[in-house]
Amino acid sequence: MAFDVARIRGLFPALGDGWIHFDGAAGMLVPEQVASAVSTAMRAPVSGPGGAFPASQRAESIVTAARRAVADLVGADPAAVVLGPSAPVMLRRLVDALAERWTIGDEVVVSRLDEEANLAPWQRAAKRVGAVVRWGEIDIETCELPAWQYENLVSARTKAVTVTLASGSVGTRPDVPTVIEFAKRVGALVVVDATYAAPFVPLDLAELGADVMVVSAQAWGGPSVGALVFRDPEMLERIPSASLDPAARGAARLELGPHAYPLLAGLVASIDYLAGLDDAAAGSRRERLVTSLGSAKSYHAGLLAQLSTELRSLRHVMVIGDAMRRIPALAFAVQGKKSPEVAEYLASQGLCAFADDGSAGVFASLGVGEVGGAVRIGLAHYSNVFEINQLVRVLEELR
Repeated sequence: MAFDVARIRGLFPALGDGWIHFDGAAGMLVPEQVASAVSTAMRAPVSGPGGAFPASQRAESIVTAARRAVADLVGADPAAVVLGPSAPVMLRRLVDALAERWTIGDEVVVSRLDEEANLAPWQRAAKRVGAVVRWGEIDIETCELPAWQYENLVSARTKAVTVTLASGSVGTRPDVPTVIEFAKRVGALVVVDATYAAPFVPLDLAELGADVMVVSAQAWGGPSVGALVFRDPEMLERIPSASLDPAARGAARLELGPHAYPLLAGLVASIDYLAGLDDAAAGSRRERLVTSLGSAKSYHAGLLAQLSTELRSLRHVMVIGDAMRRIPALAFAVQGKKSPEVAEYLASQGLCAFADDGSAGVFASLGVGEVGGAVRIGLAHYSNVFEINQLVRVLEELR
């Protein structure tokens, strides 16, 4: 494998700001090729689709290219790719459409491991129609999401099960295939949030068996674009349409208004960037994506292991969770200090990280608020050993 982090760092002009970026929870920095693609598309004449002139045809080609790129990323049919402004918006649109056919007493299953963007739409829709929300609980010691509990969580009334492929807060990668197996026994629709997993692990929707997968380009340095990907394109015809066009078919049934064509051009460039993470990757874009993301997974596993080990060696630092399968994200608390204080100190030393007061989400479930909250660390493709060492050194001095 040829994951050359020095070469990859050279693709990010923003790294010239001199800061060390552990703020992956907000999305990675933008590679030059993505910024250039957006800029170029904004300068080119692009009109609405459906016309016989070049500007209109250019719009159609951008949308087609974007669907193909996302399909290559997740291993799906381009006809099953729904494009929109962001993953939270797309999730809300999907859930609202699904909820039109729910009735009082129906059930949806969510998990404590999920981010708020994949919880709020389901909770609001359930409240609106009188459906019941059931929760998959996490192990407070390891932050694992035990898959066995889903055998009892699902029932004949379960309409949908949603679960994250990886937590952006504590890094846990749950046993999603087993969750899907239990959901399918009762005929429930399965929606998997791959927002935080997509930049670090190869995705294969067909092999996974979920009905819908959600991705966000911003997570890997792309523009603010989200996508819903259906395993079966025909499923789109069975979901109530959200489109303003009563004649809309296929993916257009869940797409509203004109597309942001420059951002879609950036989306394509960002997936091409992912496919080129490994110098040795060859073949089709799908094949290069599998190779490159496999290399990224291995590289970041080593970085995360080093970071976790060294942080656990600091007596005043408590690393939250210890799941077996993870993406390169973790959270920690510092004894005697509140998380905003720690994050501010890190910033004073040139390190970017986010503080979470523990009042909501996975940290609320873990009771992290009782120890002053947590600091979230998210590694990126451009993270390196030097940056890990700097973080450990700065925390070692924070007594």
